[in-house]
Amino acid sequence: MTEPFINCEEQPDRTVGRRQLPADCFETGMRLQEAMGEYLQAFGHLPLPRGVFRFQTHEEADEWMLKMLARHRKS
Repeated sequence: MTEPFINCEEQPDRTVGRRQLPADCFETGMRLQEAMGEYLQAFGHLPLPRGVFRFQTHEEADEWMLKMLARHRKS
């Protein structure tokens, strides 16, 4: 048997942030669903092309997304 890569008994040094769940998860999900339905009814489809895209940095990905959104608004 090999040794594990991570010592499960060791505690991490620090926690960067904590996720806070909304008071009512179901209501939040329904509002998101309604908003998406309104968007699709107004525009007909999502403005971003489908597929898997790989980027070197988050900045590069953000730039690409803004370019795709701007392209959709022009047409």
